[in-house]
Amino acid sequence: MAASAADAAPPAGGGRFAGLLMRALSAVILGPLMLAAVWYGFPWIDLVAALAAPIMIFEWSRLTRGAPVLRLLAWAYGLAALAALLWLRHQPAHGRETILWVLVCIWATDIGAYFVGRTAGGAKLAPRISPGKTWSGLIGGMAWAAAASAAMGYVFGLGETVHLAIAGAALAIVGQAGDLLESAAKRRAGVKDSGRLIPGHGGLLDRIDGLMAVLVAVGIARLIAGNSWPWT
Repeated sequence: MAASAADAAPPAGGGRFAGLLMRALSAVILGPLMLAAVWYGFPWIDLVAALAAPIMIFEWSRLTRGAPVLRLLAWAYGLAALAALLWLRHQPAHGRETILWVLVCIWATDIGAYFVGRTAGGAKLAPRISPGKTWSGLIGGMAWAAAASAAMGYVFGLGETVHLAIAGAALAIVGQAGDLLESAAKRRAGVKDSGRLIPGHGGLLDRIDGLMAVLVAVGIARLIAGNSWPWT
């Protein structure tokens, strides 16, 4: 799930990887719970969606205050992501594998972007929206997601390695776009985080901004390409 500061430039005072411990602790707690919900499916994944929906609506409302049209679009977008999550997970053919694949690709993107971006630095990706993000971080995230996607296909014995690697790299781009979308909303609202729900991550949207974009994209791709995508 894309973190807003995943590939931020090194802070002036706290060390190159400042804040990593708190993010890691939050991930250690929340990651297994999400994986368990995905693995066991109904009703646990449905409960996750039901709990996430009002939090997402509240946080998007906070970020789009004073702009009712943007607020409605942000709601349609967040709820579309949750609908895609449930629809994809409850598919009879590889529903579990698809959501696990999405999660692994997003987490790999975050890790690759964080470490490569902070280590290599370089040109900014979108300085007016998210000054800490770099092109090197994006490339690192794509590389890690490509490798993770290919590995998932190998583990489950599904799909071509090259095909899945390309799909994983594409998901990394989509995830970073979702991250930038939420960053733009926060910049408009004049806030650093969407909320204070998760220690080290801010609000729920700060943790799942990239995931929302990827879920919507994968849902659309599945509708267009058929129920076997990306396992073909």
